[in-house]
Amino acid sequence: MADVRPLPGAADGVLHSLFTSDQGGHEQVVLCQDRETGLKAVIALHSTALGPALGGTRFYPYASEEEAVQDALNLSRGMSYKNAMAGLEHGGGKAVIIGDPEQIKTEQLLLAYGRFVASLGGRYVTACDVGTYVQDMDVVARTNRWTTGRSPENGGCGDSSVLTAFGVFQGMRAAAQTQWGEPTLRGRRVGIAGVGKVGHHLVEHLITDGAEVVVTDVRADAVARITARHPQVTAVADADALVRTPLDVYAPCALGGALDDATVAALTATVVCGAANNQLAHPGVEKDLADRGILYAPDYVVNAGGVIQVADELHGFDFDRAKAKATMIFDTTLAIFDRAQADGIPPAAAADRLAEQRMAEARASVPRQAEHR
Repeated sequence: MADVRPLPGAADGVLHSLFTSDQGGHEQVVLCQDRETGLKAVIALHSTALGPALGGTRFYPYASEEEAVQDALNLSRGMSYKNAMAGLEHGGGKAVIIGDPEQIKTEQLLLAYGRFVASLGGRYVTACDVGTYVQDMDVVARTNRWTTGRSPENGGCGDSSVLTAFGVFQGMRAAAQTQWGEPTLRGRRVGIAGVGKVGHHLVEHLITDGAEVVVTDVRADAVARITARHPQVTAVADADALVRTPLDVYAPCALGGALDDATVAALTATVVCGAANNQLAHPGVEKDLADRGILYAPDYVVNAGGVIQVADELHGFDFDRAKAKATMIFDTTLAIFDRAQADGIPPAAAADRLAEQRMAEARASVPRQAEHR
């Protein structure tokens, strides 16, 4: 008999998260390896109650395999809630590829990854995320037909960050309506942490709307691109400096966990609305924000424009149709703020309740549907 050993830390690590924690409940997690190309990937399907799981592929140099699995679990769970609140007929899934994309990303690696996604037979539909781009999805699509975010030349919708930023702007307008009585950022000071794929589009919307914009990014070239195009934009050294800058709105648009105890305590802004996924570093942060009188626009609600864009690709992409659906993020965000006020709970909790209600209703309808087959 083979010597079977438990995974180190399994009792309190990713397996605990998957099977027993409140953050678990995932349907399926697939570990993928192709030694020839160096591919190590994790595909996590949180829920298919509303339809095939849809979510992007993140390519990132994680510190450990355990960290990568945990990120895939968190991100895929967030996609279930995001897709539910966006009104899509999709569940939540996410994939992560472990490694520095600037060092190990190759055509053959992406093709191998596409074969793993294809092996799921359509239960997971992939797209772009941090570290992957339209041209990468064109490659993945060669071995996996369940690929979105492809180039227009290859029948795709192109860069999904366009409608991601547009949706965040709609959410920000809803927050402004709730906090200050008008759906505009004109005359408001907005700080954006991360001006990459999504953040630089958000800058454009805000400047057009008449906002004053302050930015920061770990990449100096990303900041330089913004300030060269818009000399009126102010840049600060890092996210810590941005949080302490006098602001009306703070927009986390980089990686997750941006809202931790120290950040919330230091925030000068009275609205938080950004594009990053999983912004709340741990449970309870949403209450801390509310206790300080800071209006938090739930991340997975306002950043749903991108997934709306790629989901439309599955039906023959029409930008105007997708943009019209993304415009509804304004109304959805307002409805969440209203529900939060009525129930006396933070907006993040109100959004969770609404998303969970839609998923529960979908699961409950399955037996009834089967009876009529």
